[in-house]
Amino acid sequence: MEAVWRIESARIVAALTRFTGDFGLAEDAAQEAVAEALVAWPRTAPADPAGWLMATARRRAIDAIRRRAALRDRYATLATGQAVADDEVDPDRIDDDVLALMFISCHPVLSPESRVALTLRVVAGLSSAEIARAFLVPVPTVQARITRGKKTIAAAGVPFELPPATERRERLGGVLSVLYVIFTEGATATAGEHLVRPDVAYEAIRLARTLAALQPDEPEVHGLLALFELTAARFPARTAPDGSPVLLEDQDRRRWDVSAIHRGLAALAKASPRGLGPYGLQAAIAAVHASAPSVAETDWDRIVVLYEALGRVAPSPVVELNRAVAVAMASGPAEALPIVDELIALDRLPGSHLVPTVRGELLSRLGRVGEARAELELAARLCGNERERSVLLRKAAALD
Repeated sequence: MEAVWRIESARIVAALTRFTGDFGLAEDAAQEAVAEALVAWPRTAPADPAGWLMATARRRAIDAIRRRAALRDRYATLATGQAVADDEVDPDRIDDDVLALMFISCHPVLSPESRVALTLRVVAGLSSAEIARAFLVPVPTVQARITRGKKTIAAAGVPFELPPATERRERLGGVLSVLYVIFTEGATATAGEHLVRPDVAYEAIRLARTLAALQPDEPEVHGLLALFELTAARFPARTAPDGSPVLLEDQDRRRWDVSAIHRGLAALAKASPRGLGPYGLQAAIAAVHASAPSVAETDWDRIVVLYEALGRVAPSPVVELNRAVAVAMASGPAEALPIVDELIALDRLPGSHLVPTVRGELLSRLGRVGEARAELELAARLCGNERERSVLLRKAAALD
């Protein structure tokens, strides 16, 4: 049941939304069909599980419409056009519906938190409990975000349709940013006991693959997918058997996922013909790491150039901080320290543990042990992830 729902839920909800014109009703009807399946399938397993869910959810939706006195005329219209409706919910011809569902879930009228929750719920098929575990928030918080998102979409009268091509291109960045947030949380959890949450990251990869298949002419979609694949390729080597982090220089690169690297490089090739955007540039940086046999043999000069290009097209303090790390590897810590100090002077990343982490590393390499220890201890206090915090404290203690 779980496997069928995870694979088919987006198609089912998308088809029902087009059929009913009601995003919330479609999601509720699909959930009711799942509840009915949990009772019926143990007795008699259907030959076509996805078709069974689609048909049952459609009946539930019609029942709900019939119960709404204010929508009696609308139900009559649906009943009159039943033959057409049967054809419209054909799972084999709703790829565009899944794409429309993505754009609705990531609509600009929604808050960023609601976009992420709705995307994971209605497009990825995760339960509220799964989303809550992924982002370490209470289940009622996730449920409230989903409910608020549905109400906002309904109040704004958002139609279930693909935006025009020009508008779709303008809004595509919002869709990509939601997937990026989901993957980033999976790749390095902001809090909790686990460094990596592969289930969350792989959901983002699956959604990015779907988006790339539906939008094959959008380079940045392929750039984002390339970034995901190349980053996830390192997951098997990023943690020890006990879950503790393994730093890049200590990773056994033989454990990196070669298939994921090949998929990432293929996606990067599709992203590059017309020049790389922000996600494509990040993927290009990941590709340099993926092709290097060791940290020492990595082409750090190229990474510095790529970060400089990324800083021009998508400037941010995090990009500058990462550029500082690359500069330190290419030219030495003395060259990199002023970049970090400028970020501190301008208060570009207040409250982040990343700045003192990098500054502590640079000071340590410069032999300024006392200052380095203080920075690493500060980073540990600011870090919300228990695994990362333990690494920082261990590094600080090693400087005694």
